[in-house]
Formats: sequence, structure tokens, C-alpha cells
Amino acid sequence: MKQLNKIAHLLVLLFFGISLVFFLSFNGIKGLFGIEELRSGMVVYFLLIGLVLYLVSFGSDHMVKNGLKEEISKKEAEKKELKATLYDLEKGIKLSKLENKINQKEEGKDSPTLRPRQNFK
Repeated sequence: MKQLNKIAHLLVLLFFGISLVFFLSFNGIKGLFGIEELRSGMVVYFLLIGLVLYLVSFGSDHMVKNGLKEEISKKEAEKKELKATLYDLEKGIKLSKLENKINQKEEGKDSPTLRPRQNFK
């Protein structure tokens, strides 16, 4: 689709460039194309052809942009999913460390390492 877009833009550029050169140098090249005078109908046909080419170019450009926007939205959704997974994993690791510490403290209460305080009189 990107190639079609590039080709359409080049066709529009080429068509209007050739039309500009043709209309500006019409007096010098009248007999070359077998056209003796420039009529308004002929100019209208040139403009209509140019309009059709421009609309094709505009449509292909719009389709390419929509495709890129869809790709971006998919990538962003995937990125959010990965962030959520990473967050969950980090929370899981932190929770497991916290649980290990709590378990160690509970086990430590059963066998204290410090002797109970003695009162001397």
C-alpha cells in the first residue's frame, strides 16, 4: 500500500508538472499535438483528470495513515499488557520476599535467641 501511495503522489506531481509546462508553452507547441487553439473544455478535462489523480492519491494516503494508526494502537496495547505483566511479576516477587520474612519471624518466635530478661534485687 505504501508503494501505491508513493506512485499516486508521483503521478499527481508528474501530471500537474506536464500540464503546467504544456499550458505555459502552448503558443510555441500548438501544431505539435494537432491542437490549434486552447478551449475551455480541454482545460476542464485536464483539471478533472488531475482531480481524479489527486483524489486517488489522497485516498491512498488516508488508507496508509489509518493502517499506521492501527499498528500504533496494537503496539500500545501490547506495551500496556507487558507493563501489567511486569508489574504483576514484580509484585509477586516482593510479596514472596515479604512472606518469607514473615515466615522467618514466626519461626524465630518459637526458638528465641535472646534470653528473657532477669530482674535482679
